[in-house]
Amino acid sequence: MPQAAREHVELDPHSTEYRASLSKMIMKLFELWELNNEDQATLLGLSTKGRTSLNRYRTGKPFADNQDLLDRAGHLLGIHKSLRLIFPHNKDLAYRWISQQNKRFENQSPLDIMKERRFEGLLAIRRYLDFERGR
Repeated sequence: MPQAAREHVELDPHSTEYRASLSKMIMKLFELWELNNEDQATLLGLSTKGRTSLNRYRTGKPFADNQDLLDRAGHLLGIHKSLRLIFPHNKDLAYRWISQQNKRFENQSPLDIMKERRFEGLLAIRRYLDFERGR
């Protein structure tokens, strides 16, 4: 086995390169989910009043080196991954699911849950999807 194949490469989530890549992925995800600026800011734990951070991220700037922001981004990508695995042949449904009312959430949308309960809402939706994926 070649030396390179035996080495385990760890990505540093605090590196500028990693945070820039993460920023790009999340902004694309928000576009696919068709979220407005306020919802995007809320899901990232940012102020809903100022749009400067979102505008920076849209232009390819890296996420701030902030653990809360990085954790939120990780959970959002986990939610996206679960939806793509649950609905492998229907990308449109995977992207719409986040905004559709759901009986499981007392006719609220998963987006509503994440907005109302903030970080705990992100975790609740991710846990729910992970559970559904494992069925």
